[in-house]
Amino acid sequence: MFLFQFVNLNSSTFYIAFFLGRFTGHPGAYLRLINRWRLEECHPSGCLIDLCMQMGIIMVLKQTWNNFMELGYPLIQNWWTRRKLYQEHGSQRKTSFPQWEKDYNLQPMNAYGLFDEYLEMILQFGFTTIFVAAFPLAPLLALLNNIIEIRLDAYKFVTQWRRPLASRAKDIGIWYGILEGIGILSVITNAFVVAVTSDFIPRLVYAYKYGPCAGQGEAGQKCMVGYVNASLSVFLVSDFENRSEPTSNGSEFSGSPLKYCRYRDYRDPPHSPVPYGYTLQFWHVLAARLAFIIVFEHLVFCIKHLISYLIPDLPKDLRDRMRREKYLIQEMMYEAELERLQKERKERKKNGKSHHNEWP
Repeated sequence: MFLFQFVNLNSSTFYIAFFLGRFTGHPGAYLRLINRWRLEECHPSGCLIDLCMQMGIIMVLKQTWNNFMELGYPLIQNWWTRRKLYQEHGSQRKTSFPQWEKDYNLQPMNAYGLFDEYLEMILQFGFTTIFVAAFPLAPLLALLNNIIEIRLDAYKFVTQWRRPLASRAKDIGIWYGILEGIGILSVITNAFVVAVTSDFIPRLVYAYKYGPCAGQGEAGQKCMVGYVNASLSVFLVSDFENRSEPTSNGSEFSGSPLKYCRYRDYRDPPHSPVPYGYTLQFWHVLAARLAFIIVFEHLVFCIKHLISYLIPDLPKDLRDRMRREKYLIQEMMYEAELERLQKERKERKKNGKSHHNEWP
């Protein structure tokens, strides 16, 4: 159920982050679905803006709708139950019900009610951590939602549901493993978001390799001069496909027909030996992205393991006490068994038996 809900809710965000606009081709050689429809592209400002908007919609609207349904569903059910009781017994009989009968007329907690609560929190944790690099407000929105969620759950348990039957549990069960898996996945996805979806790496490569400060070992505001021009490639307008030709030649803007246009990519100009082939800057950016992903993942995982080592789940004194109690229990069991065997041996001697048949 968790995998179904996770894929169902996160498929759009993964598509926008890692697939949208990645396989569209370039002007003059667009990739088409069934050789007819062009694949959609990102906003001109980049796919990170689309991902941020999608995360904002999910974190605000979806959580608001979930809270509304969690409170509205039992309210409507209890209203319908009270209406049926009013029709059967009248208003006078309704007010004379004892408290236990009023409580019994409330809605029973669903058999999977606790599972639904865990599932909602785990999915929220996934939304908060997996794409936090694209939407840094996600933890704040999750905190505000959880504060409201606590009060709504308390209201439901006290006034809308029957008292649920309590049962013991050692821990949260399989949900702990799912949290660990989401934590690992979030490190990987955030590394890819920063390296692939955002413009952080291309800007860094331009500042240190191709900008005005190339070879100087520094990257400041002046080092980004000319970045936009370097990130755009040149395309010959006459190379457009017949079905993707522009409706105007641009003469109304410049006074003469436009011969060239620009697009976001790292490709050679049309008159180069390999027209529209990838430039050396493209391979530098790709190598820097892969290197950043590897370094980022290893660094975060090392910090995670270091924090886990410095702050263990159980304090050292508590762990020692647990081991001491376990040792005392084993010692008591051993002494009780030894006492039982000695007692049986004495009884056999008393009955005149010199051996025992305890072992086959």
